[in-house]
Amino acid sequence: MRIARFTTGEDPQYGIVQARDGQEMVFAITGDPLYTEIRPTGTVLPLDEVRLLAPVIPRSKVVCVGRNYAAHAAELGNEVPEQALYFLKPNTAVVGPGDPVVLPSYSQEVSLEAELAVVMKTMVKDVEPAQVRELILGYTCANDFTARDAQRDEKQWFRAKAFDTSCPLGPWIETDLDVADLRITSEVDGEIAQDGTTADMLRGVDELISEISRVTTLLPGDVVLTGTPAGVRTVPEGASVAVTIEGIGTLENTIVRR
Repeated sequence: MRIARFTTGEDPQYGIVQARDGQEMVFAITGDPLYTEIRPTGTVLPLDEVRLLAPVIPRSKVVCVGRNYAAHAAELGNEVPEQALYFLKPNTAVVGPGDPVVLPSYSQEVSLEAELAVVMKTMVKDVEPAQVRELILGYTCANDFTARDAQRDEKQWFRAKAFDTSCPLGPWIETDLDVADLRITSEVDGEIAQDGTTADMLRGVDELISEISRVTTLLPGDVVLTGTPAGVRTVPEGASVAVTIEGIGTLENTIVRR
């Protein structure tokens, strides 16, 4: 099931995306699927007539893992850490499909990072890996934009990772997906930058979320980013950047500077 958050110009609402008569449609539902039973409202709209929004605005945080693909760690001259390297993005970093990503004024070297994002369904604290799957609502595409020059210059990654619009999510949440071996790519103006597979993650989804839950409580709607494959590159102003994950879809954003 693909759960989308969308607008037709009025208040945001949720819907289920599925095909009808060969056309992708959005079947509007009542309330927020994180907290209420999914019930159709009776409104059905063509997908291309609505504006998709970030499928979730995390209730409190986005938890990210660095260097979870060995080749990506190597391309930046880093060793794979024995202890997983975690950091946070605030929910103010989240934007949706088609939204602009605004380059921060203090950086001249912002790069893309295509990632599988995990959306939590319930409160999660001190869980074992075997318990994790039943606590997940679903999966979406993410782009962990990074001010690479700020990241090199500072021990803390706040300015590098937390700037507004640095965490596009979308296009929707896929609830039924085996994420063990999914192709994940990024493109800049149609040119492939990254081309990897989630099978190359050093720590899988279950292990990551279990370990994170021993540090901090994950709340319903919180998002976990699982790392990026090799091929990260700087994105220029005006570029169109797309992240595609097999079984989910494509998330596309344009880069601007203000």
